[in-house]
Amino acid sequence: MTSPTSSCRRVAPLITIALALGACGSGGDTTDAPDDTTVFEDAPTDETVGTSDANSADVAGTPDDPADGTADDEPAAATTDGGSAFLGDYVLADDAFGTMTEVTVTDGVRTISTNALPDHETGEFPNSANPNAISAQDQTWAFPAEPTFTNVATEVRVTGVAVNGVKFEPGTAETATCASGEVHRIEGLQDTFLLGMDDNNAHVQPTGEYHYHGIADVLVEAKATGDDLVLIGFAVDGHLMYHSLSDAYSSSYQLSAAPRTGTDCVVSGPGGVTLDLAGTSPDGTYTSDFVYVEGSGDLDECNGMTINGSYAYLVTDDYPFVGRCVKGDVSGVAGVAGGGAPGAAPEAGAGEDVGAPPDAPDLTEAAESLGIGVDELTAALGQPPSVENAAATLGVTVDELRAVLPPPPTGTPGQG
Repeated sequence: MTSPTSSCRRVAPLITIALALGACGSGGDTTDAPDDTTVFEDAPTDETVGTSDANSADVAGTPDDPADGTADDEPAAATTDGGSAFLGDYVLADDAFGTMTEVTVTDGVRTISTNALPDHETGEFPNSANPNAISAQDQTWAFPAEPTFTNVATEVRVTGVAVNGVKFEPGTAETATCASGEVHRIEGLQDTFLLGMDDNNAHVQPTGEYHYHGIADVLVEAKATGDDLVLIGFAVDGHLMYHSLSDAYSSSYQLSAAPRTGTDCVVSGPGGVTLDLAGTSPDGTYTSDFVYVEGSGDLDECNGMTINGSYAYLVTDDYPFVGRCVKGDVSGVAGVAGGGAPGAAPEAGAGEDVGAPPDAPDLTEAAESLGIGVDELTAALGQPPSVENAAATLGVTVDELRAVLPPPPTGTPGQG
């Protein structure tokens, strides 16, 4: 099932609360389009363009089941993007926008050196919901060019980097922290709280870094090759990131049927708004509003699937928009396991320091108390963890489950 609408933007609710965080362009305002956009200074060689081996994620044909590689249904218009010029070495430079991104593939490593300036129009920054101006960064990312699929989900903060050097960081630092113990993480792409997203589903962090929370149509249009699947980025585990022009691949997340819990919930950011969430219906405002239902869509919990023998991620118009985990080996990628990514600042609100993500809590005692295995408890909690969804899955009350779970580390997302 999909989230309430097929668009990344949902219908505005009755109450809209503005948070001065890191946003792009209020009301979709954009800068003027330049005459000249993308410039390839170093063309890829013949052997790095149009490849169709496993490392280039040949995505033509029937999709395989994300867990076991078997096919059930063939989504419409699944076509190859083998002609993309971004599979090998390239330099993307744009004088009008100041973009400078150089990518090299050497000895099994894809190195991305970038100033992280987008090569397209953006919203106006700063704006009423985002006090941050876009500024050039100095980043170098090193991802596997020959990824190893493990089928084990590893939670990450930065999912990957677009072909233009702008990162995909779908989560936020904003929360509603409740006196009753819940911490509800606020989603980036929703309309209850104004985070200043522009028409590219992107905004700006206090460091000046522009980054995507979802699909940017202008990016897709510029990089399309005429095929349904458009190569738009590289995940931190090395697998490729695509967008389907026909929305051929559906998410397996849906809104939870369980009402929210939480009283006297204080929203982070200026204003200190207090809400009572207990008994309210999930509508996509919070990460915990969603639950992963295996097999309900084409994609797995990391928004990926194996297609014609190659695992790849889809950036979709529905939640989770950009996956929050990866299923490739990231043991050799600095700073990825447990969240974060090399050379990247964590998502943060205006002046807010999120800090480094903690190690995963030990669930052994909790699992033993419930008479189940750690793997079963971990799967029930999901990614990101949700106590409400896990309680419903395990057939216990929320209070019973909270009583046996270890407390969330200080300063990190809770299990709302």
